[in-house]
Amino acid sequence: MDIYQTARAAVERISGQARALAKTIWEYAELPYAEVKSAAALMDALAAEGFTVTAGVAGMPTCFTAACQVGQGGPAVGFLGEYDALDGLSQEAGLPEKAPVIPGGPGHGCGHNLLGAGCFAAAVALRDSLIALGRSGKVIFFGCPAEEGAGSKQFMARAGCFEGLDFALTWHPGTVNQISAKTNVAIYGGIFSFDGVSSHAGSAPHLGRSALDAAELTNIGSNYLREHMPEGARIHYAYVDAGGTAANVIPAHAEIKYEVRARTIAETKALFDRVTDVARGAALMTQTRVRWGSLMAFSDYTPNRAIAAVVSRCFEELGAPPWTAEEEALAAKFLSTYPEATRQAARQSLEEELGEPLPDNWEEAPLDKTVHPFQPLDKGAVCGSTDVGDVSYAVPTVLVSVATACMGNVGHSWQNTAFSCSVIGMKGMLHAALVLTAGALALLDRPEALAQAKEELLKKNGGAYRCPLPPEAMPPVGQY
Repeated sequence: MDIYQTARAAVERISGQARALAKTIWEYAELPYAEVKSAAALMDALAAEGFTVTAGVAGMPTCFTAACQVGQGGPAVGFLGEYDALDGLSQEAGLPEKAPVIPGGPGHGCGHNLLGAGCFAAAVALRDSLIALGRSGKVIFFGCPAEEGAGSKQFMARAGCFEGLDFALTWHPGTVNQISAKTNVAIYGGIFSFDGVSSHAGSAPHLGRSALDAAELTNIGSNYLREHMPEGARIHYAYVDAGGTAANVIPAHAEIKYEVRARTIAETKALFDRVTDVARGAALMTQTRVRWGSLMAFSDYTPNRAIAAVVSRCFEELGAPPWTAEEEALAAKFLSTYPEATRQAARQSLEEELGEPLPDNWEEAPLDKTVHPFQPLDKGAVCGSTDVGDVSYAVPTVLVSVATACMGNVGHSWQNTAFSCSVIGMKGMLHAALVLTAGALALLDRPEALAQAKEELLKKNGGAYRCPLPPEAMPPVGQY
């Protein structure tokens, strides 16, 4: 029986449930580590399909696994699902004009509702396909919370969750159809807490020692680091506690969060150490005290090239999602909500990424209708980060990008929240499930590719996964 026909039939059977799950999780729009209802919806759906569910994995209440064995023995395949939302990105579904459902509320501006539901569909479809083809194997869905927060996959990898897998597959909602060989950079972060002395800012300022001053001096010092960082490195910050709102009280406590990105985890740790030195200097200047902890870190991600080549060929065989004229028109309306300068910058970026010019009328039909071949020699990097990187150091791993929004769309935007519960997003999600299912089946027919993948992993990790966080760092549930 043809694997593509088998995969299509299996995905079609579960498609209605997958769409309903994606819509439900989109409506929940729960923030990192608080995805209680979203995780429960996925666990219930997988349990109803006969998967054995284990909740509360690796010390995180909303982290889980769901496993199903078909036949006796066989390879073990993992699918990495996510389901957390982003703060401040509430938006009505499928509407190409800004209209938050809850002003200031959370929304799925990165499409993780589609990601989780799509991997659910792929896991169930692969199980069904194995049965239909008379093959043996184990299918495991990994419920991975907080990718937009401090992550979960590094804690899962440290706990041994991915041991015994032959390979792991996942996807991400995007604007183009491809498996990229580019590296997603590493990230490392933590919170700096400053403690000073409160006092009356008018009558006794000389008796106070401002924790807020220390936090602001940390920002100033970190700004001066920006000239002296590796190319492509980034420093991000956010005030967690600015010391209150009373201007006439010298703040005795302030907290500031820092995250740094660089090509490798070693570079990020070195850069974070420099930010730490700046914070220590700021505390010395203000006669305050500072303490900090490493709460989050993602390793850099690059796909396993041996299995990426196989899955990419399946993707090319299946083609891009079959967009309709109505869907193209809707996508064009979304693209028109961006300023001209943004659209032009997007065009330049897309042409550089894809290595080919876009047609002059691309804004009229901006849904990607091509599957761009895997380019294994591409050594470039993108400045986004993902905890999928940690899985890629533990087991051969590939992340697929499938269009669920127009080319030129910007992630972490209200437009992306709207796309994530639209006909375009749902069609892209089901196509991703089809690619993942067919890709997994093709890999099971290619033992030589799996052997090459394991050799590639050995060269990458030296034989063992190493968590970028110190052993004492626990999942910062409720802290990050």
